[in-house]
Amino acid sequence: MLSQEARPYIEASVPVLREHGLTITRTFYRNMFAEHPELTNLFNMGNQASGAQQQSLASAVFAYAANFDNPEALAPVVSRIVHKHASVGIAAKHYPIVGRHLLGSIQQTLGEAATPELLSAWEEAYGELADALIAEEKKLYQASKMEPGYTRDMRVLEVKDQSREVRSYVLTSVDGSRLRPFVPGQYVSVAVVLPNGLRQLRQYSLSDAPGNNQIRISVKREAAGEETPAGMVSNWIHDNLKVGDILPVTPPFGDFTPDTEGAEPVVLLSAGVGITPMISALNRIASLNPEREVIFAHAARSAEFHAHRDDVAAAQALMPNLKVVTFYESGAQDQGEGVKSGRMEVAELPEWQRDGANVYLCGPIQFMQAQWRALVAQGVPPVRIYREVFGPDLLEDLS
Repeated sequence: MLSQEARPYIEASVPVLREHGLTITRTFYRNMFAEHPELTNLFNMGNQASGAQQQSLASAVFAYAANFDNPEALAPVVSRIVHKHASVGIAAKHYPIVGRHLLGSIQQTLGEAATPELLSAWEEAYGELADALIAEEKKLYQASKMEPGYTRDMRVLEVKDQSREVRSYVLTSVDGSRLRPFVPGQYVSVAVVLPNGLRQLRQYSLSDAPGNNQIRISVKREAAGEETPAGMVSNWIHDNLKVGDILPVTPPFGDFTPDTEGAEPVVLLSAGVGITPMISALNRIASLNPEREVIFAHAARSAEFHAHRDDVAAAQALMPNLKVVTFYESGAQDQGEGVKSGRMEVAELPEWQRDGANVYLCGPIQFMQAQWRALVAQGVPPVRIYREVFGPDLLEDLS
């Protein structure tokens, strides 16, 4: 609990962080990596290059300042951060480094406005947040029976093109030992060493149901955009990883876990590579309770960009109550029944009892924002809507 002395300074920081948050976080990362270059092996340097990581940290700092007295609002954010930190091996020893450079960047950016009282308040606030994250991460590490940074060597059993951009990889343990169980919706981190010697970790959703002592990940080749570089790791994987190769992989993490064990209807909505955790959930339901009522809707640019179509077709053959709707921005007229033109519209989905089914979203931020608004407008209770975010979470649900 923040002290009464610190509270007014944190509250007063909200408008300051709105104005200067991105400058603060850019300064923070620049200074921290200059002093601790070894940390570039833990942080996603692709997101650093695009600016997404700096924006994410700025949003997180602002969200904390705006909601430090609202634990219910912060709880899901903390949970998402904890799982991500555990998946890349963040340890208690890293928090003092981060705290020192975060306070230093606030002081460097704000200058004389960063009074001793303000810095003291933020030191206290950061300490509380760090203690909470460390405690929760410790629980995850203990539950996984692993030390921070642990990976297991896994061998590639199968490589398959799932779409024009997405390729799947089936992996199993090198020594034949049992893999740790996972829940559909979770992800693993994989570690690669790039040609320049930089070791990088990336998270990929598990894209098949648990079983057979193997896992499957599906990797989208990230091309360069107008303002973003090409994905360093995804392109390396596509260009180099083949059957028989060895890949270091972490245990599964992630708190986005669609209900695959229950009996009530469920709605799975995805776009782009966001289909991957939904396929894991769909395949699990198909094997466990094929009679269950499921709406599975997916949006893609066109058929050639639609990954895991074979999985959906296999589920349709097993599940009489599965309703599949696909939205293509182009070429829909050539794809037959169940395929609609344009972007996903909730109004065009099959009917379901709005307060009687959980809805799960996964895809680009803009896609999930649009679907969230449409779902709520059509009477779906917000507590029934869950989402997964790929990449830095911009925390737009907090204000």
